[in-house]
Amino acid sequence: MSRTPKLGRGVCLVGGAMSKFGMFKGLDYKDLFAQAFLEMLDSVDNGLNPKDIEALYLGNFSSDFFLKQSHLGPVLTDLLGIVPRPAARLEGACASSALAFRAGVQAVASGMYDIVLVGGLEEMSKRSTEEVTEGLAMASSPYEWKTGFTFPGIFATIATAYFERYKASADDLFAVTLKSHENAKLNPKAQFGVTIKELMAQRAEKAKAKSQPVPSWEDERAFLSDPKVNPEIAWPLRLFDCSPISDGACCLLLVAEEIAKGFSDTPVHVAGLGQGSGYPLYLKEDLTQFEATKQAAKEAYAMSGLGPKDIQIAEVHDCFSIAEVIHTEDLGFFAPGEGIKAANEGLTRRGGPKPINTSGGLKCKGHPVGATGVAQVLEIWLQLRGRAGERQVPIDDLRVGAAHNLGGTGGTCTLTILQKKS
Repeated sequence: MSRTPKLGRGVCLVGGAMSKFGMFKGLDYKDLFAQAFLEMLDSVDNGLNPKDIEALYLGNFSSDFFLKQSHLGPVLTDLLGIVPRPAARLEGACASSALAFRAGVQAVASGMYDIVLVGGLEEMSKRSTEEVTEGLAMASSPYEWKTGFTFPGIFATIATAYFERYKASADDLFAVTLKSHENAKLNPKAQFGVTIKELMAQRAEKAKAKSQPVPSWEDERAFLSDPKVNPEIAWPLRLFDCSPISDGACCLLLVAEEIAKGFSDTPVHVAGLGQGSGYPLYLKEDLTQFEATKQAAKEAYAMSGLGPKDIQIAEVHDCFSIAEVIHTEDLGFFAPGEGIKAANEGLTRRGGPKPINTSGGLKCKGHPVGATGVAQVLEIWLQLRGRAGERQVPIDDLRVGAAHNLGGTGGTCTLTILQKKS
């Protein structure tokens, strides 16, 4: 029996903030979460007494592995001074905090709570690259990781299938990389807030300072084609196609629609939620699409009464550049095989008709996996409120945006649609 999902009552997003994303030797997850929480308090137009928070829903992938620390909920309620309020940690690989957001929305929509804090965090930098790779592999199917398939290898396989079917190449992904760096340059919280052109200049200056031959590249694409600066990680994916190891935290405040005006002059409504699951690589009938994304989109569009054409701006899960391309197709923004063309034609740039990953995306904003989902929602909230600073999209009457989050190799996907109403 098929039915259209709906919320029991309206839910609004009235506050949000994130720490800077990056690798921080002198900070731990509590420091980063405190930063995000305090800035979130300042973001609430009419203020918030932390004692009024009724519950915490936290997204975190693997503090057990990365930090040897479990049971993060009580640790954070103590840190924030909201004991004895209930807290729950949700895990869905890289979609962990999107699941926490979903649970928080459901808690408010059900009438169980009126004011809920949703958070996400991950601290990854204290582990080696090999250890992080091992930890992330725990999110894939056992049939994948037991045969040595790491995430770069899995998405390289997906990229190879896409290129073969749609007659594209790895060089076509440069458009995604260039866009991501240009957007991140405008995001003060981004891990890599630098354009490719600036990276070229830095490389040249470094060589000059060491009295070495100064490299000369014709343009940014020539730079990205240079295997010395952009080596292959898993053919056909290169270094600049991959998201980094990151630390970071993010907090969002959800409240019942009927009290939202007491917190914010311009509350943003949760219009639609969707979630889907997917097959591991060896069972997929089509490597060029994610069935979990399609299911999440179907559910969220049905709940909201909106469709792909109504989405004016979106954050999509670009753990690898090929993932962004495929997700824009699975979400219905472009037809199959047209996502790569849209990127190269500039349609997904900040000033284009369908801006994608204005934050810089996972590739450049950073990807502390447990914080990624809520950070994506935060970017849409900021854009809809006109609070995104230099990276604010130039769209008149911006009202509808979406955040898409993927967990593992596509086993979990979510889509959240936000809407600013009159």
